[in-house]
Amino acid sequence: MTGTEPAVRRIDTTRPHPARVYDWYLGGKDNYPVDEELGRQIMAIDGGAPRAARANRWFMQRATRLLVREAGIRQFLDIGSGIPTEPNLHQIAQSTAPESRVVYVDNDPIVLAHAEALLRGTPEGATDYVQADVREPARIVEQAAQTLDFDRPVALSLIALMHFVADEDGAYDLVDALVGALAPGSCLVLSAMTADFEPENVRRGIAAYTAGGVTLVARSRDEMGRFFTGLDLLDPGVVSVADWRPELAEGESDIGPGPVSLYGAVARKA
Repeated sequence: MTGTEPAVRRIDTTRPHPARVYDWYLGGKDNYPVDEELGRQIMAIDGGAPRAARANRWFMQRATRLLVREAGIRQFLDIGSGIPTEPNLHQIAQSTAPESRVVYVDNDPIVLAHAEALLRGTPEGATDYVQADVREPARIVEQAAQTLDFDRPVALSLIALMHFVADEDGAYDLVDALVGALAPGSCLVLSAMTADFEPENVRRGIAAYTAGGVTLVARSRDEMGRFFTGLDLLDPGVVSVADWRPELAEGESDIGPGPVSLYGAVARKA
């Protein structure tokens, strides 16, 4: 695990952080007034934001079940992992395959402060945590290779992350670099915000994030599909996270009617 300076000294509580706003949406306690303030601003625009956060989390869980049970994946690299929630990715994977190995990556020091909880996995498997930014793909792969074998298939999980990276900041190149480090048989799991369903709400939400100093990008279905160029999309392709493989749901509550403005998809590297 990287990072030796006490995390609490490096947590910036003057600006909102996406991981902590997301934690607030999910009813967590690991956030600060500045995060709650932005969360409430977004909810004033779009009262369905917490609902979307739950749907996105459930997409991650369903995708992990699919990859463990049907694709035989036993290694996971979860970038932008966020503050731990129950069940977390390693708990989903290791409940079916105890030998699964999981590396979490995040750039928010508060996640490092919770790394002990993240690292509680099965004795047969392994869990680790790397403090890094998605904009450092080579460093992420180098650090993760201490736990994962990149000569064998790895599931790369980018959940609700890439909408915080603009095209001009190399969003597609970053994903290409990470996928390029993976062995054949590996999979990419990615969800990202779209304005295809609720354009006005999303536009106003982006404005609120921008005012809080956070970059946020909404992408169309075709733009989302570009992240999977050269990969084989698994059914049902690029769809709203709420509609992705609902038969894999376990313990999900009803989020109610209406669109969820996040696309999700899973694809395999041949």
